[in-house]
Amino acid sequence: MGDRSAAAITLTVDGAVHRFSLPADTPLLAVLRNDLSRNGPKYGCGLGECGACTVLVDGIPARACVIPLGGVDGRSITTLEGLGNAAAPHPVQQAFIDAQAAQCGYCLNGMIMSTVALLARNPDPSDAQIRSALAGNLCRCGTHLEIIAAVRRAAVLIRAGTATTSPAAGATGTPPIA
Repeated sequence: MGDRSAAAITLTVDGAVHRFSLPADTPLLAVLRNDLSRNGPKYGCGLGECGACTVLVDGIPARACVIPLGGVDGRSITTLEGLGNAAAPHPVQQAFIDAQAAQCGYCLNGMIMSTVALLARNPDPSDAQIRSALAGNLCRCGTHLEIIAAVRRAAVLIRAGTATTSPAAGATGTPPIA
């Protein structure tokens, strides 16, 4: 790790502004889980390879376990909790429920967040585009067919107008970390 002196960092997480005085190299995932009690993003590999920690940074899927807090200063972060809840799920969350696209559920955070970003840029993706968008999210339980079905279902729900404005809507730009 680099410089451990505290830095003043401001983030907007799920629509609320938060200010931190923490070392800039603190992993975003640690802040989300430990300081903000967001349990959607999971600690998986710690290397940014499994996708369990995926969040949206300014609408772009990003791996929170490898992003330093200083790298997202002033940015908008959306977590699974920022999409919806049990009483009012986001259409992607509802589609994953409808398609029973879970077994252990550990990968679902990344799958759902990546799907939200995909459908914000492409409301009618092909199966190949879905697979490509989810390629970096590992699932070891074997629910791949159900996950593809859930993404297709979510696209239908969103196109039908059952969706509210997505936090990733209109997202463009580069990944959050250069």
